[in-house]
Amino acid sequence: MSELRWNPILREWVVTATHRQERTYKPPADFCPLCPTRPGEHPTEVPAPTYDIVVFENKFPSFRRQPPAPAVAGDELNPVAPASGICEVVLYSPEHKGSLATSPLSRLRRLVRVWTDRYRELGSRPFIKYVLIFENKGDVIGVTLEHPHGQIYGFPFIPPRPGIELEAANDYWQEKQRCLFCDLLARDLEDGRRIVAASKQYVAFVPFAARYPYEVHIMPRRHLGSLADLTLSESDELAAMLKLVTQKYDNLFGFSLPYMMIMHQSPTDGKEYPGYHFHIEFYPPHRTATRLKYLAGCESGAGTFINDTLPEEKAAELRNLAPHTVEELPDA
Repeated sequence: MSELRWNPILREWVVTATHRQERTYKPPADFCPLCPTRPGEHPTEVPAPTYDIVVFENKFPSFRRQPPAPAVAGDELNPVAPASGICEVVLYSPEHKGSLATSPLSRLRRLVRVWTDRYRELGSRPFIKYVLIFENKGDVIGVTLEHPHGQIYGFPFIPPRPGIELEAANDYWQEKQRCLFCDLLARDLEDGRRIVAASKQYVAFVPFAARYPYEVHIMPRRHLGSLADLTLSESDELAAMLKLVTQKYDNLFGFSLPYMMIMHQSPTDGKEYPGYHFHIEFYPPHRTATRLKYLAGCESGAGTFINDTLPEEKAAELRNLAPHTVEELPDA
């Protein structure tokens, strides 16, 4: 059962998806549902002996193309709605172990093209207003399947956090006829202290008001709204910058660093968003090799993050780690 319940106090939708309690939880490697189907064995989600990159609809989706009727009747104060939408899983590789950091650059280039295709395809559906591409990586994030994969949610509404960004970007655009993100990026480049890496077409940096100690954003230098606006060169260089940042993360403490990776793109509701700027945000929960940043009372209850570190110092740590430039990455 999936439904949307409106919170009139916070003015946001909450998804109730009770069937997700039954989703697969940390199966052994020889029973992984995301690996290729081995000859003579029980079929997995991919009925083939191998594959490159695969996209399929989630068996335990938060949103459904044809959602059931809500379990309760709403009213004026507590509206409910069917959880209409699409949830997809993206398998990065047929190998059970691996990550963006360890994937060949050639595969990451194809992955960016797959993400772009899915953004266009899902966004073309009239009932999809926002396409969220993301990856949850690591046990401490709550990942239930360790096979390298990400997810794509086609929302029937614009989620709260992108919505706040869109409102800020629109207000700035209306006042100054300039992009808020472009101006912030120019300020960061001039300052230099929070830059993690820079290439011809992208900049990776720790934001001035970072909420997580090792939070990193990747932003194109050119003003554009989504993956669909990338040139072929920009698409390929994005793959390289993703590999560079994730390899730096793995070199930080000597293990594959958990994180949430979120792509922030223009909505697909048919409206114009001239002031918005595509970017990718990484939220690693580690604040040291052995200590995590937990979202406790102030963060979860009040909505105000407390960062125990200085963004300038964390950026310097990451900047000094290899690889330093995308040119250092093997073109494989």
